[in-house]
Amino acid sequence: MQLRYSFRVYPSAGQRSALARAFGCARVVFNDALRVREEARAAGLPFVTSAELSKHLTAVKKTPEQAWLGEVSAVILQQSLRDLDTAYRNFFDGLKGKRPRMGAPRLKSKRDNRQSIRFTANAAWRITPGGKLRLPKIGDLKVKWSRTLPSTLTTVTVVRDAAGRYFASFVVETDASEVLPETTPEVGIDLGLGHFAVLSDGTKADSPRFLRRAEKRLKKTQRALSRTEKGSRNRNKARLKVARAHARVADARREFHHQLSTRIIRENQAVAVEDLAVKGLARTRLAKSVHDAGWSAFVTMLEYKAARYGRTFVKIGRFEPTSQVCSRCGVKDGPKPLNVREWTCKECGAVLDRDINAAVNIAKAAGLAVSACGAQVRPGLVPAPRSEAGTHPKRPTQPVWEQAGIPGL
Repeated sequence: MQLRYSFRVYPSAGQRSALARAFGCARVVFNDALRVREEARAAGLPFVTSAELSKHLTAVKKTPEQAWLGEVSAVILQQSLRDLDTAYRNFFDGLKGKRPRMGAPRLKSKRDNRQSIRFTANAAWRITPGGKLRLPKIGDLKVKWSRTLPSTLTTVTVVRDAAGRYFASFVVETDASEVLPETTPEVGIDLGLGHFAVLSDGTKADSPRFLRRAEKRLKKTQRALSRTEKGSRNRNKARLKVARAHARVADARREFHHQLSTRIIRENQAVAVEDLAVKGLARTRLAKSVHDAGWSAFVTMLEYKAARYGRTFVKIGRFEPTSQVCSRCGVKDGPKPLNVREWTCKECGAVLDRDINAAVNIAKAAGLAVSACGAQVRPGLVPAPRSEAGTHPKRPTQPVWEQAGIPGL
C-alpha cells in the first residue's frame, strides 16, 4: 500500500522566493487548462484531452508573454495538468454515484490557504548525504526528519499552508513486513462527545476538546485581525497569527487521533465502528463539538492502519439500533434521550452504561467475538416468577408452637 509521510521544511529567503514562483506557475497552468476546457464545453466542442493540453502548454512556453514558465521545472507543470484531470475524474465519478458528490473544478487563487507543487522521479530530485532535500531550480531545503522512511520514495509534494509553514510530503510503497503478530481481543468502538471513544471492553477515552480550550486565544487573535485595515502589512501579520492559532489546534487534534488509533490497532485483532452521519450532525446545535471531535479523520486513520498492520476493520451501518438494544438479552426497548447515560433493561433487569452497551452492540453487529461481559452490566432486581406474583388468599395464622410441631395445650 502507499503511505504519505510529511516533514517540516525550512527554506531560506531565496528558496521561499523560488517556491513562490513555482506555486504561481503551477497555478497559472492549472487555470489556463481549466479555461480551455470550459471554453470548449461552452462552444459545444469535444472534451479537450490531456495530450492536447500538454501540447498547448509546450506552445505557450515559447511565447514571449509566458516564457517565464520555463523558469521552473517542467515536471511540476505537467503534474498540475494531472491534478486537473483528477479533479474532473472525481467530479464525474460523483455524478455517476461512484463516490460522494463534489463540485466541478474551480480556478485557483494565490490567496488560497494551501499552495502545493509535486515532483515525480522524472524531476531528478533526491535527498543529499547531508539530509537535505534537493529540488530542481529551487535548491537544497533543510528538512526536520522526525522518523525514518520505510522504503524507496516515489514522489514528493512541497506544501505551504495558511500559517506560512512549509512541508515536504513523501509517498512511499510499503509491503507486508509491518504486519503485527496476531492477538486475541476484538473491540467495538462507540464515538461520542462526552467521551471521544468508548470501547466494548469498558475502556473510555476522554474528549480533549481542543477547539473549546483554545477559544479564548482564538477570539483574541480574531479581534486583533478585525481591527486592522484591509490590504495593510499589519493585517497580513494578524492573519498569520490567526492561522497559526488554528494550526496549533489542528495539530494537537491530529496527534491525539494518531496516538489513540495506533494504540487501538496494536492491542486488538479486529476493530468495529459505526458509520456516523457526520454531515447531518454538523447541521445541529452540536455542530461545533462535532467538528472539534474529528470523527471522520479518526475513523480514516483506523481503517488505513488496520490495512497496514494486518488487522480487521469493520464499519457497520448507521441505522443499527445500538443504543436501543440490551447487549445482555437482546431486547429492544426504543430510543432514549441523550441525557439518559444509564438505563435498566425491562426484560432482564441489567443496569447498562449507554456508551459501553452501544460499543458491545457495534461489535456484535460486525460479527466480532465479544460478549456482554465487557459491557459492565450489573444485575438489577430480578422480577418474581408469574406463579409467585399477585395477591394470595390469607391463611389462618397458626400459633408459634404449632408451627414448631409442639402439640397445643
